[in-house]
Amino acid sequence: MERALTSKATRKTDGAYAYLDLLAREASAVEFEGPILQARAAGADSATLEELERAKVAALQVRAVLRRRAKREAELSALFDTASDLAGLRDLDAVLEAIVHRARQLLATDIAYMTLNDPERGDTYMRVTDGSISASFRRLRLPMGAGLGGLVAQSGTPYNTADYFADPRFRHTNTIDVAVHEEGLVAILGVPLRLGTQVIGVLFAANRSARPFAQEEVALLCSLAAHAAVAIDTARLLQETRAALTELSEANTLIRAHSESIERAADAHDRMTGLVLRGGLRGGGVEDVAAVVTEVLGGRLTVLDDEGRPLVGESGDLDTGVFDAAQSSRALGRTVKRGDAYVASVDVGAAPLCTLVLRTDHPVSDTDQRILERAAIVTALLLLFRRSVAEAEGRVRGELLDDLVSRPELRGLDDRARRLGVDLDAPHVLVVARHDGQRERAAFWASSQATLAHGLATARGDEVVLLLPGDRPGALARRVAAELSASLGRPATAGAAPASGPASVPTSGPVTAVASAYAEARRCAGALVALGRTGDGASAEELGFVGLLVGERREVSGFLSGAIGPVLDYDARRGTALVKTLNAYFGTGGSLSRTAEALHIHVNTVTQRLDRVGQLLGEDWQEPERALEIQLALRLHRLRTHMPDT
Repeated sequence: MERALTSKATRKTDGAYAYLDLLAREASAVEFEGPILQARAAGADSATLEELERAKVAALQVRAVLRRRAKREAELSALFDTASDLAGLRDLDAVLEAIVHRARQLLATDIAYMTLNDPERGDTYMRVTDGSISASFRRLRLPMGAGLGGLVAQSGTPYNTADYFADPRFRHTNTIDVAVHEEGLVAILGVPLRLGTQVIGVLFAANRSARPFAQEEVALLCSLAAHAAVAIDTARLLQETRAALTELSEANTLIRAHSESIERAADAHDRMTGLVLRGGLRGGGVEDVAAVVTEVLGGRLTVLDDEGRPLVGESGDLDTGVFDAAQSSRALGRTVKRGDAYVASVDVGAAPLCTLVLRTDHPVSDTDQRILERAAIVTALLLLFRRSVAEAEGRVRGELLDDLVSRPELRGLDDRARRLGVDLDAPHVLVVARHDGQRERAAFWASSQATLAHGLATARGDEVVLLLPGDRPGALARRVAAELSASLGRPATAGAAPASGPASVPTSGPVTAVASAYAEARRCAGALVALGRTGDGASAEELGFVGLLVGERREVSGFLSGAIGPVLDYDARRGTALVKTLNAYFGTGGSLSRTAEALHIHVNTVTQRLDRVGQLLGEDWQEPERALEIQLALRLHRLRTHMPDT
C-alpha cells in the first residue's frame, strides 16, 4: 500500500516538473498533453490523471499569462522605440515607416499602412505602406466617408472588420474595392490619427485572410497612431520652424543688404551733394561725380552731354541701343537696362541734358539704380550751373567785346577789360569764325573757350568773335576753325588778325586796335570763303597777295618775304641772279630758250637756276595761283628797288 502511495506521489511530482519544464522551454500548447499521455500509458489511475489535467490547465494559464506579458513587453518596447524615434526625429518618412512596420509586426498582420487627410482636396491619400504588393493600392485615394478608412477619417472612431467585402457597415466604392481586392485584403483594422480633436489620418493593420481583432490589438494600434500623429505634428512644427528660421535668415540678409544699400546710397548722396557745392564754386565736378559712381557701384561709367558726346569715359562701346535706352529713361524718369548697360538720362524742357551709361558684369539692385539716377541729376545740376555761369560771364565778356569792335570810342573799355582779367596791352589775336546755323551752340562754345583762355567772346549773327591771348594769328585761326567745326559738326571758317602788341597797326591805343583787327579778321574770313577754303583758318599774312587787299597794314615787306623771300636771300648771300632769271622766265611766257637768249646764257644754265628756285620756293612754285603771287612779288620788288624811299 505504501509503495502504491509512494508511486502515485512520485508520478504527481514528475508531472509537475514536466509542466514546469514545458513552461521553461516556452513549449507549444500541444506539447502540454504529453505528461498526461505518458501517465495513461504507464497505467495511472483516474485520480492521478485528473491531478495532471489540473496541472496542465494551470500550466497553460501560466503560459498564457507569460505570453501576454511578453507580448505586452514587446508592445511597450515598440512604443518606447517609437518614442525614441520621435525624440531624435530627423526624417519624417523614416519615422512613419518604422511605426507602420512595428504595427505590422506587433499585430502579426500581412500588411500595415497609413493614410493622411488632404484638406485641399477633401479626401485621404496613401502615405506609407509595409507589406503591400499592389501599385494601385499604394496610390489609392479615399473619399471622406467611403470605405473603412474613409469612415474612420470622417468619424474619428476605430473600426475593424473580419471580412471587409461582406461587411455592410461601410460605403463601398468601385475604386476602393478594386484596390483592396487587388491587394487581397480581407480583415482590416483602422484607427484615427488625432491631433487634439482633429483627425489627420488613419493607421491600418490588415490580413489577407479572415480574422478578428482583439481589443488589446485595437488599443495597441491606437497607441502607435498617437505616436504617428505626434511624429507628423512634430515634423510639421520642425518644418515650420525651419521655414521660419530660413525666412528670418533671408529677411535678415535682405535687411542687412538693404541697410548696406541705404548706407551706401546715403554716403553717395552726401558725397555728391558736396560735389554740387564745390562744383558750383569752381564750375566743374562732373569727373568727380563719375568717380563716386564707379567707386560705389563698380563697372565703367560714360557721361554723355546733350549731343551724345562723352564728357567722361569713351564712346567706342556705345551703340544705338544705349541711345534708345536714354530716350526711354528720360520718358520714364528711371534707369533703363540694355544688355550689360544701365542708362540714366536727364532732360530739361524735353531737351536731353546729360546721360550716364554704367556697364558692369554684375546686376545692379534697385537701390543702386537710384544712386545712378541721383548721379545723373547731380551731373545735370553741375552742367546747368556751369552753363549758367558761362552764359552770365559770357554776356559780360560778350558785351565788352561788342563795345570794343563796334564802339571803341566809349570811355572805360580798358578798365572793364582789366576787371575781367584781360590786359589789352598784352599780345592778343582777334578771330572771326563764320558758321552756318546752330548759333546758340557756337556762342556757348566760343564763350567757354574765351573763359578758359582768359579772353573775350561774342556772337554776331552767323559768326562768333574771339579775342584771345597770343601772337600767332594764323595758327590760332586754324585751331578755332578746326575745333568749332568739330563742335558744330559742320565747317566753320576763321580769319584772324593781331589785335594788340608790337605787331598791331599803329593806333591811338589798344582799344582802337581791337576794332581794326576785327575788320581785318572779317575780311580774311570772307576771303577764305571766296577762295573756296571753307572750314579753314588763316591770317591776312598767309593769304599772299590777297592779304594785301584784306589786311589793314598793307605790309609789302611781309608779302615779299612770304612769296620770294628765300630767293632774295639766296641772291644776297651768293651774288646769284635767280631773281633776274625769274623775271626773264615769266617775261618770255615761261620759255626756256627765249629766257636763255634774253640773259645771254645757255639753256642748261637756265634750267639749273630754275631747279634751284624750286628747291627754295617749293615744287609748286609754277602752279597758277602760286606763280601769280611770285610774279606780283617780283614786280613789287622791282618797284621798291627803283623807289627805295617807299
